[in-house]
Amino acid sequence: MDSKKMMEIAVKAADEKHANDIKVLNISEVSIMADYFVIMDASSQRQVDAIVQSVLDKAGENDIEVGHVEGNRNSEWVLIDLHDVVIHVFTSEKRDFYNLEKLWSDAPEVDISGLVTE
Repeated sequence: MDSKKMMEIAVKAADEKHANDIKVLNISEVSIMADYFVIMDASSQRQVDAIVQSVLDKAGENDIEVGHVEGNRNSEWVLIDLHDVVIHVFTSEKRDFYNLEKLWSDAPEVDISGLVTE
């Protein structure tokens, strides 16, 4: 499966659990670590856990190999490594603190308006 399709599956899985302000950065031209970063936040720790579980479930259903997961049920930042797609799920406060969008500002944002609900 190509990285664009993996990214779309992850975005839809996160959106199903009402992830806040999902952003996708195409980092393929600025980094060799992955093609996409999917960045989002959640209103509570419980929602972070639900989003992470949804992404992992959809990855499994679609035979997407999960490289590893960093963070646990009490983490305010969980990283899911799907090799070419890296998903970052933050609490709102931690997202503001780490500000990955600014750190990776050289990477263009991908239009995902057709993948998420308004």
